[in-house]
Amino acid sequence: MKKISYVSLLIVFISHFSNAQHKDAIYKKGWIDFNKNGIMDVYENPKEPIEKRVKDLLSQMNLNEKSCQMATLYGFKRVLKDSLPTPNWKNEIWKDGIANIDEQLNGVGLLTSKGRNTVVSKNLIYPFSNHAEAINKTQKWFVEETRLGIPVDFTNEGIHGLNHTKATPLPAPIGIGSTWNKDLVLKAGQIVGREAKALGYTNVYAPILDLARDPRWGRVLETYGEDPFLVAALGTQMVNGIQSQGVASTLKHYAAYSVPKGGRDGNVRTDPHINPRELQEIHLYPFKKVIHDAQPMGVMSSYNDWNGEPITASHYFLTELLRWEFGFNGYVVSDSEAVEFIYTKHQVATTYEDAVRQTIEAGLNVRTHFTPPSDYILPIRNLVNQGKLSMKLIDERVAEVLRVKFRLGLFDSPYVVDTKVADKVVGADKNEDFILDIQRQSLVLLKNEGNLLPLDKNKIKKILVTGPLANEENYMVSRYGPQELENTTVLEGIKQFLGKDVIVDYAKGCDVVDANFPESELIHFPLSTKEQSDIDEAVRLANENDVIVVVLGEDEKTTGESKSRSGLDLPGRQQQLLEALYATGKPVVLVLINGQPLTINWANKYVSSILEAWFPSHSGGQAIAETLFGEYNPGGKLSVTFPKTIGQIEFNFPYKLGSHASQGKEGPNGFGNTRVNGALYPFGYGLSYTSFSYADLKVSPTKLNSQAEIKVTLKVTNTGKREGDEVVQLYLSDKNASVVTYDSVLRGFERVHLKPGETKTVNFILQPSDLMLLDKNMKWTVEPGNFEIKIGSSSEDIRLKECITILP
Repeated sequence: MKKISYVSLLIVFISHFSNAQHKDAIYKKGWIDFNKNGIMDVYENPKEPIEKRVKDLLSQMNLNEKSCQMATLYGFKRVLKDSLPTPNWKNEIWKDGIANIDEQLNGVGLLTSKGRNTVVSKNLIYPFSNHAEAINKTQKWFVEETRLGIPVDFTNEGIHGLNHTKATPLPAPIGIGSTWNKDLVLKAGQIVGREAKALGYTNVYAPILDLARDPRWGRVLETYGEDPFLVAALGTQMVNGIQSQGVASTLKHYAAYSVPKGGRDGNVRTDPHINPRELQEIHLYPFKKVIHDAQPMGVMSSYNDWNGEPITASHYFLTELLRWEFGFNGYVVSDSEAVEFIYTKHQVATTYEDAVRQTIEAGLNVRTHFTPPSDYILPIRNLVNQGKLSMKLIDERVAEVLRVKFRLGLFDSPYVVDTKVADKVVGADKNEDFILDIQRQSLVLLKNEGNLLPLDKNKIKKILVTGPLANEENYMVSRYGPQELENTTVLEGIKQFLGKDVIVDYAKGCDVVDANFPESELIHFPLSTKEQSDIDEAVRLANENDVIVVVLGEDEKTTGESKSRSGLDLPGRQQQLLEALYATGKPVVLVLINGQPLTINWANKYVSSILEAWFPSHSGGQAIAETLFGEYNPGGKLSVTFPKTIGQIEFNFPYKLGSHASQGKEGPNGFGNTRVNGALYPFGYGLSYTSFSYADLKVSPTKLNSQAEIKVTLKVTNTGKREGDEVVQLYLSDKNASVVTYDSVLRGFERVHLKPGETKTVNFILQPSDLMLLDKNMKWTVEPGNFEIKIGSSSEDIRLKECITILP
């Protein structure tokens, strides 16, 4: 009996050994025999042009294999139940391949900050080399176990830094936008791409190019700002950075996604109130510009409609605009549930299967949703077999996916070559200086009356740090960024900075929201005994301290995806806490932690100093502390307008001529004094601990034909006593146009670091495209007439002007 068992084991061993040898045989010198036929097919030949390779591979694919290249498989614990391939995969629909696997083993939602549970696959997530090896094993299964061996595109999120445990974090994109630093964003993209590449991810879902035109919208914090030129410039840098590492960048969310009616998110996600001209000039501008300048390999289609047409089912958006006009040559992946919404929400398809047909005919390449990929693949097969979808169209869509995979080199080198590199290059600990730098540069000084800031620790004996966000960290952990890092709160940052030199007291003061929120934004509810006691305790400590630093705003539970707001005041009891602290007569510094503009009118009127920190990453507490005490001089600028009240919305930049005007004081048609006017803080606004002067503006030529370049130079000088950063901004106003234009548009910016007394020359070059508008016939053109070039420190703080004329 033992002899029989031994023979059986030997047979099994020989069989496995022989099978392994057979699989190893596909790896030839300089090429891979993906279809295991023993000859070098055209698609397997690295020396052949990509188009020939795509055509050859398509010719060998059957319908099952083609349809599998049109769907996403969400990774482990999302949809995929296995952390690594299993024998049962031969019975799964992806036995014929898959377009991409998203978020595989990145730890999202499973490995978060302090005190959360881990998962059984943690050893495959971290150390980083283990993750790279796990991705290789999954890729190896698709190369070796499927008939044609088509590699997988491993996708992952990247707007807050690569979405992987302990990767390098970035501040929320609204903070990145507030840096106004193109070189810094390029470096951020390079880090995201480098970490993705080392871990085995081949496609990063970033940047977000949506515009924050309505501050009530919950995802304002995930945008770079409200202005199309700024978003396009920073988006181009992020794409260039990511793709410089041999990884694809996928733009989000195309298109007209960020302005649902009333700023409502969650179950709404529909009905953007945008006219055709605004669509082209504002919302499509960043996509068109980034696609032209950076050639991203991916675009994510959004789940909203425009003008009654769902974007993901729109041939106009996905083909005519995106490919024919903008020149996009990658593949389009849907946002989650965008396909299903065509049937369930938008109701322009009578069946789900018809929704699938509409998306493919429109130009969608790959469907993504948190359900099995078979939910999309099987309807495709049915539609083709019923003659409702042509194989020619399927070939076009699949070719666009394969083309990206060839461009990424997946058919030449499908694996992470050296998995140990991941341990050397991935992780927040490898980029601490950069993390701190981008965090510092994202801070915006909103007010500093009497130069209360920076605080002098040598003159302070005791300081109170208070507020519901002073010792909170949940806003530092993003669904779309690294999940498990040691975070430094504002309280911890101040304590670490001051050491034993200054006594630091702490009182929470109140919670972020009260028990009746958000109804409490509509109805006054008396303070509970506990709420009054908490505020009283903060006030008692305030009276014993020299200075108060109060940290107020929003946390990750009060703003973000599906968390739009109906008010923009400080939520909960925070306003009562602030007023009580102010009443002590002690100096008060307000630090804002928030994801969208807040209507902090009372604070702006009474509080001496206000520092906007947005949603910082894990070193946010350190950066804030260094800034409060003068080790760092803030130089960030607002990339969104702060309205005074939600009654002003829409109130943003750029804006049409006269649309932000005040009420008339007199006149034949009446006058009024019934509303507040102007911004609380305008677009481009931000203070410094030093001051800057502008001089010697030179524009050449001042009279020119429509296709000439315009050179602009000026000098900026640090006239204060501290070194610091100034963001020099160039605006353009069209003084004579055939259609109503914007009051002014941003067309250039540079962040400049200057020592006290130092002067630097700043140069800009305006291209003909910078002067273009959509004429009466909706054609882009540069019209003859007068333009005004304006240089300033914000959209309202203009220091220098010069007129130019475009000749007929």
